[in-house]
Amino acid sequence: MSNRYLLTGCAGFIASKVAEMLLDSGNTVVGVDNLNDAYDPRLKQWRLAQLQSRPGFQFHHLDIADRRALQKRFEADAENKGVGSLCSGDDTGKLPFGENKDSRPLYSPYAAVINLAARAGVRASVENPWVYYEANCDGTLNLLDLCRRFGVTKFLLASTSSLYGEHNPVPYREDADTNRPLSPYAASKKAAETLAYTYHHLHHLDVSIVRYFTVYGPAGRPDMSVFRFIRRIAEGEPITVFGDGSQQRDFTYVDDIARGTIAALRPLGYEVINLGGDRPVRLSAIIREIGGLLGKEVRIERREPHPADVSITWADVDKAKRLLGWSPEVPVEEGLRRSVQWYRENREWVLPVELGE
Repeated sequence: MSNRYLLTGCAGFIASKVAEMLLDSGNTVVGVDNLNDAYDPRLKQWRLAQLQSRPGFQFHHLDIADRRALQKRFEADAENKGVGSLCSGDDTGKLPFGENKDSRPLYSPYAAVINLAARAGVRASVENPWVYYEANCDGTLNLLDLCRRFGVTKFLLASTSSLYGEHNPVPYREDADTNRPLSPYAASKKAAETLAYTYHHLHHLDVSIVRYFTVYGPAGRPDMSVFRFIRRIAEGEPITVFGDGSQQRDFTYVDDIARGTIAALRPLGYEVINLGGDRPVRLSAIIREIGGLLGKEVRIERREPHPADVSITWADVDKAKRLLGWSPEVPVEEGLRRSVQWYRENREWVLPVELGE
C-alpha cells in the first residue's frame, strides 16, 4: 500500500537515501529542508536534484523551527487527502489527542513524520550551541505538536551515538545512562528524545528514536572524516587527525542506516534503537584503507584530541535485530570502495566543495 510521509531534512545525507528507498517502494515523500549552509550547500543541491526528477517526490523549502510555515504545510497536506490516512478515534469513540471535531482535519496528512532535519556535528556545536537548540529542540517540538493536532500517529526521530560517553561500557546499549552529554549537539539531541517521550506518554504518539553511529558513504557530509580523507588524499593534500588515530568509530554505511530507519516506521509504542555497524574500526585503519584504494601516499598533520570527542563508539544492535529484523550488511571495506568510486565519478563538481574547516 502506498503511503505519504513527511521527511524533514530531505536534502541531507541520510534523509536523501531514506527518500530514495521510500520512493522505490511506491510511496509519496513530502520533503522539507531549509538548505542551510551548515556545510557546503552544493552537496544538498546535488542530492535534491536526484530526488526532484522522481515521481512521488514533493519538495518544500521550509525550516522546521518556523512553526507557522510548518503548520501551513500540515494544513495543505491534510486538505489534500491523497495517500494520507483517515483520522480515527480510540476505543471510547473519542477523537485522539484531545482535539474536537471543529479543530482537526478528518484526514491525517501523513502516515508518519520522519524527522531527520538537524544541526549535526560535535565540535561546531561547542562554538555555536544556540543554532543547535533551535533546529534540534524547537524544530522537534513543533513537529511533535503538529502530529498531535493533525492526528499523525507515528513519529520517527533521528538521534545520535554522541549521547554515549566515556562512562558507558561498550558496546553501547540503549538503556545506558545518557545524562552526561559531552557537547551541546549531544545535549540538544537528548532534549529532543525526552520531548518525544513526553508526547508519547501524554498523547499516545507512537515513537521510534534511532541513534545513528558514524554514518558514511557516497555524497556524504564534507565535514565528516571519510569525505575529508578521500578528497584530501585523492588530491595529494595532507589530512588532519585529532590525536594519534587510535580512536575507534563504529562506521555505518548509509544504505544500512536508511534501511534501518524505514524498518523503524512500524508500530513500536516508544523505542530507542541503535543503528550501527557493530564493528568499531581504528581511524588509522580507515586512513590506510582509503590511501590504498586511491593508490596515494597519506600525509598526516596531527592536532590535540578534542575534549568533546570520545575514544570509541560501538553499537550494540541486538535490539534492532530483535525488533526490526535489521543488521548491517555493508562491511566498511566495501563501503569505502563505493565512496571512493563516487568521488572519482563526481570529482569535477565535488572538488570545489568546501570541507568546512
